[in-house]
Amino acid sequence: MRLHALFLQGALSLAAAATTSSSKIPSPDANGKYWLNTTRLSLAFIPYGASITNLILADKHGKPLDIVAGYDNATAYTLDTAHPHFGSVPGRYANRIRNSSFTLFADDDSEEETITYHVTPNENPTPSHPQGVDTLHGGPDGWDYRNFSVVAYTNSSITFSIVDPDGKEGFPGEVISYITYTVSGSTWDIKMVAIATTKKTPIMLSSHTYWNLDGFELEDALGHELWMPFAGMRVAVDGILIPTGDLQNNERGGVNDFWSRPKQIGESFEKREKGLEGNCGTNCTGYDNCYLNTLRSSPSSSSSDWRQPSQMIARLSSPHSGIKLEVYSDQDAFQMYSCNQQKGDVPLKWTQGTDERRTIPKYGCMVLEVQDWIDGINHPEWGRTKKQVFAPGGDPYVLQARYVFGVVDE
Repeated sequence: MRLHALFLQGALSLAAAATTSSSKIPSPDANGKYWLNTTRLSLAFIPYGASITNLILADKHGKPLDIVAGYDNATAYTLDTAHPHFGSVPGRYANRIRNSSFTLFADDDSEEETITYHVTPNENPTPSHPQGVDTLHGGPDGWDYRNFSVVAYTNSSITFSIVDPDGKEGFPGEVISYITYTVSGSTWDIKMVAIATTKKTPIMLSSHTYWNLDGFELEDALGHELWMPFAGMRVAVDGILIPTGDLQNNERGGVNDFWSRPKQIGESFEKREKGLEGNCGTNCTGYDNCYLNTLRSSPSSSSSDWRQPSQMIARLSSPHSGIKLEVYSDQDAFQMYSCNQQKGDVPLKWTQGTDERRTIPKYGCMVLEVQDWIDGINHPEWGRTKKQVFAPGGDPYVLQARYVFGVVDE
């Protein structure tokens, strides 16, 4: 309870300070962006979805590259009907919710009385369910469709806030959240705090950043090398990527083996390995999988292989640019998406691409989402309730992640 009180006190103090001094917060640039800078990194953010829009650093040749997908102007994020969730914070519950529903124990913590909630669907429409059969990233008006407030801003840090009202998209209770981005040297730190103020409710957030460490100069990102040393298992899903409740081994040498050694994303494509087709859903070839950050190897590993919170959970690098990215997080899962649905119809920013290449192609990027086990609210057998369901007076939801950038030749 003390931890909750400290977070709540700090959050309310920050909100009060923002209310009285919001006029002192500098305005964004002409494109609606707020920039954070170090001697090695330049990052830009917008209030819409608390999204990162640019991340610029020098490659091995000293050439500055913008390595995240987005738009040149903040207004474009609100106009794109496809809404690819570029760089945003999806909420109040990231990833997919089966059947757009979940059941919670009553607010008095009785294990006999339960309440079933139905949230707004927005994915996989059918004739009988024209809105969809599941809910993705919080619904059709989830957090990354909304403008956050800027409550604090310096050259090295920015804090966004959102108040999500009771009943929005069908979720119970009000939630107050603060998203803080901080840069220092070659490091970008993320801290997300969310507090349930009126009712018990599920909360799971993430950063939905699209990466291309070559600044989209090449035809695709399949040459990127990925290593996830603790991803010995993944969540099994059906053809529309809804968890079945099963957990699958990532067999050594198989399509989903990124734990035994660093591997190029496209290695299994080149070898035409069995299992790649359908790996990301029906009629989908590639990756859109939730890997678990718990075991160093397959489930036969000894208990000594369990990850510590301070350890690196993923490393992404590119031989072309020499840029590498190391990810550290306190979260227990990691969704990797290889941009299988890109069609070459999304324009690049003026800071990206080449004269001949001006759109994002299929497999032209990667999304690396730090989060908890997806749809854990519908699988109590996984024991994720304390990580995903929060109540007034209890501890807040907290996500912390650190992205450390470098150049391979350094």
